[in-house]
Amino acid sequence: MNVRQLALATTSLFAALSLAACSSSSGGSARADTAGGSAPTITVRIPDGGNSGVLALGRKDGSLDKALATVHAKVAWTGTAGAFAPAAQELDANALDFAEGSITSAIAALAQKPGFKLFVAVDPDQLGEGILVKKDSGINSVSDLVGKRVAVWHGGTSEYLLLKALQQQHIPVDRVTRVYLQPNQIGPVFNSGQVDAWSTWASYSVPAIANSGARFLTTGQQVGSENYAVWAVRNDFADKHPDVVRALYTYLHDAGIEQQQNPEAYLNVKTTSGPEAISPAQKAVQLPIDKALGTAQPIGDTQLAHFATVAQFFADQKITKGVLDVKPYVIDVNTPAAGGK
Repeated sequence: MNVRQLALATTSLFAALSLAACSSSSGGSARADTAGGSAPTITVRIPDGGNSGVLALGRKDGSLDKALATVHAKVAWTGTAGAFAPAAQELDANALDFAEGSITSAIAALAQKPGFKLFVAVDPDQLGEGILVKKDSGINSVSDLVGKRVAVWHGGTSEYLLLKALQQQHIPVDRVTRVYLQPNQIGPVFNSGQVDAWSTWASYSVPAIANSGARFLTTGQQVGSENYAVWAVRNDFADKHPDVVRALYTYLHDAGIEQQQNPEAYLNVKTTSGPEAISPAQKAVQLPIDKALGTAQPIGDTQLAHFATVAQFFADQKITKGVLDVKPYVIDVNTPAAGGK
């Protein structure tokens, strides 16, 4: 979820440029296809939702295509959903039209180069985000992290949760060593004992708890996290296709409510075996998290107030240079001119 060291930036930029090249070769952004003189169909590029979640089920049962068809749009699945920092670069590079992340990672990305706007927010995940330690680590409180090494992903959810936990306990940040790694690199490092703790979110905490004997030292709920999930749309797409933005919002809102009511239906959507599958042990950890999650909502005054608090916190912690005002980068999906025109 975030901005990275030179190696990550190079890797992410290469991925973004590769995706942009692929998009160019296949007709470019938001391609309009016309058949037999009918209204043009807008092709919308969204990261593949994988094997679980509202995008995964929407792809399998056709409900997302049906929702977008009402505004003459269809999905082109592009890449794989993951951390927001590379997705933000792909939005900037005209390789994606929509992407999901956290407000922490969005603030870090917007502070660099705002190539996107936010149009949806989901309440912070109180149960699936937090700081992991091994069961037998002997680390039983945040104060026990003093002198220890904690793996984080720079500038987003991961670093935010650690810094919030330290602030809550009045622990100077320099008393704990932050080890910056890409999210998919951290598991082996954590399991081998090269770091003492791991600050992360549900995509990684669930398998670590279910399969690797990890436990939460503290959760997002316990540190008072204001880390909303957000959906972003590429600026030019939002300006040209506000009706598609609103249609995607409506789908995310309605599907999120259904996921809360029946979370198991949104797990192992494509397959129950192989590396993508969620094991029974993981399912036992995941289901309470999904049931407690909120659904997509328009970004209003309440959300903006929390975003401002996060932006101030990141500035105070020297993650960003100065306080970012998020409001100019927000679209009101309740208005007819969602794209700002």
